[in-house]
Amino acid sequence: MLFWIFAAVLTAAVLLLLVPPLLRSAGSGPDREEFDREVYRDQLDELERDRARGLINDAQTEAAKAEIARRMLATAEKDGAEKSGPSGATVTPRSARVLAVLLALVLPVGALSVYGVYGRPDLPAQPLASRNLEQERGGPPKSVLAAMDKLKAQLAENPGDLQGWLILGQAYAKMGRNGDAADALRHAVALNKDDVEVQGLFGETLVSANDGMVPEEAVAAFDAVLAKEPKDPRARFFAALARFQAGDQQGALDRWSALMAESPADAPWVPVVRDQIREAAVALNLDPAKVTPQPLPPEQKEQAAQAAPNAQAGAQGTGAGQDEMIRGMVANLAARLDADPSDVDGWLKLARSYGVLGETAKALDAAGKARERAPDRADVQVAYANAVLQTQPRNETPKPLPEEATSALRLALKAEPDNKDALWLLGLDAMMSGRRDEAAAHWGKLIAQFKPSDPEYTLLKGRLDALKAGG
Repeated sequence: MLFWIFAAVLTAAVLLLLVPPLLRSAGSGPDREEFDREVYRDQLDELERDRARGLINDAQTEAAKAEIARRMLATAEKDGAEKSGPSGATVTPRSARVLAVLLALVLPVGALSVYGVYGRPDLPAQPLASRNLEQERGGPPKSVLAAMDKLKAQLAENPGDLQGWLILGQAYAKMGRNGDAADALRHAVALNKDDVEVQGLFGETLVSANDGMVPEEAVAAFDAVLAKEPKDPRARFFAALARFQAGDQQGALDRWSALMAESPADAPWVPVVRDQIREAAVALNLDPAKVTPQPLPPEQKEQAAQAAPNAQAGAQGTGAGQDEMIRGMVANLAARLDADPSDVDGWLKLARSYGVLGETAKALDAAGKARERAPDRADVQVAYANAVLQTQPRNETPKPLPEEATSALRLALKAEPDNKDALWLLGLDAMMSGRRDEAAAHWGKLIAQFKPSDPEYTLLKGRLDALKAGG
């Protein structure tokens, strides 16, 4: 019924465009040409009056009369042509009315006739429940879904089919169903723990399923890859990312710097590694330009590939692909938080993700949302302070931290007096402001939390010794 209503409205609209002009022409009054001829007659009379008053001479009068006469003849010819159709038939008001009536009848009848021959009036409607909305939205066709269901049934009967689990996991990953993909690849890893490519793919899929965070299971997978292929760039990248997310910014920076120094300049993962080095450097209050090593020249790419045979294969998902993956995960996380803004940990993840992408203003906004909802959490206050520091321009000469960052760090210490990040950054701020005793107090509390064998202990001891020496 809706179709017929739409068709009737459309037909009526077309008729309203065509018929009224014909009816108006049928009842129109004197035409334009007759009016123009009256004007020309008045001009002839005016010429005679001007000659009688001596304004123009006889020659000028005759020339003007000849021009007016020419225009009158042209008007008469135009009038005769317009009153005749292409075949010379005269268009009268009666014929205009007849044409309007014919259009009003022929147009809808003709449309119905054509639809009756070529249309599908017997085609049933498609209720929403019976439509394949997934396919209409660009999802996989029914044949692919049916094949996956068949594969799952086969795997239920034969769970030892390694290739089947790999195919199922990769199919889920392409569909964006990263959780299901990780479950399938977990079976594949259990069947062949020695395959570094399967381990790397499993770890990367776990990261995708966890909104860019590296869970412990993924760390174990990447460690297994590195045990066999220490130069695998994908495993090295994510292993460093896991350290960064765990709060070990220095350890992450060291590993990313080593990866950068051993990568060819045209490797696809170099831009992402450079961004991560900048992020870690900012967190450590270091100048990114000074701690970012230069990659290998592009012409040494072949040599680097010989030193790490599986580097290119393991790099899938990093570089440009990794950047797209991260941006997709960030967009999904942001959309989820818009729907449920109460997830504090989600806002922290979003802030870290924006920081990875270099979008410092968005990172600060996300950290601010987390701070509004959980002002008593030390990790939230530290994350907000780090986001503030990311927005600051880099200076050759170290300067004290902005007040907005230090106030957040003090709130973090109030909530958690032994917070490592807050103690380190507040000690750094005190040292750069010339408050050596305050810096020593903060770093003294911090060094007590490490063992003498820890690299952090060595770093802090050097700083404290410099403070005692007046440096």
